[in-house]
Amino acid sequence: MFSINPFVELSSFISPIAMQVFVLVMVALTVGGTVLDMIHKKNAKYFFENSKKLKKSATRHVPAGEKVAIIAKTLANDVATSAEFCGFKRRVAHLLGMYGTIIFWVTSVIMIFSYPTSSATPILYPVLWHIGALMTCLGGYWFWFFLRVDVRSEGNPWNRVVMADLFVLALVATSTFGLLWSFFQSIGSAGLSSLFLFLFILSNVVLFGGVYWSKFAHMFYKPGAAIQKHLAEADGSRDFLPEPADKPKQYGLGIKRSEPQNY
Repeated sequence: MFSINPFVELSSFISPIAMQVFVLVMVALTVGGTVLDMIHKKNAKYFFENSKKLKKSATRHVPAGEKVAIIAKTLANDVATSAEFCGFKRRVAHLLGMYGTIIFWVTSVIMIFSYPTSSATPILYPVLWHIGALMTCLGGYWFWFFLRVDVRSEGNPWNRVVMADLFVLALVATSTFGLLWSFFQSIGSAGLSSLFLFLFILSNVVLFGGVYWSKFAHMFYKPGAAIQKHLAEADGSRDFLPEPADKPKQYGLGIKRSEPQNY
């Protein structure tokens, strides 16, 4: 199973051209959904307007070399290692899902475009494809069942689903159905293999076609926001004023609670 390119068997009844066109359509849906999301939520407009405001309040000029170093450090730390997550478990789950997904997508593209009909596919690619899918499932299911903020803080059941969950659920479903498709294909179960292939295709359509309604586009915004934050820290335009000492204590979701009374 782990050493077999599942797309080779698929090419016996779906042409490689059709598979490649499907991938290109998914890319187009991602780009289109992200652009629509930016237009609707005006994220790009806010980002550039905020950048201009920060430049006006800057207290020092940051040389180009320092800017490059800050951007590189941000990508290596905030993005590559998910430093924004303080909790160790949440950070690990996110890293598993992020790198698993990248490996899964990249190897899928390589096998579909370079080895769609070749049984001589280098073993590295199918092995990484399966490992990437497993990493995505591990990180995704760990997050869904144990780490979601609303489950712990608000006592909501694990099966409570809102539109914002579309990205995570579709991502995990894609990896899960891909693994099941590969497994049943490897043991020669044509019926179950066809079923999970259909679900694998459907979950991909939901994942990439639902970009506008899910949090998919956020992964493109976060690196830019993190870079802007650190550049603002460097030029002094970011406000670091401490909170007033007499500020009422806040709990939970911004709910002010009175101090205990003695009776």
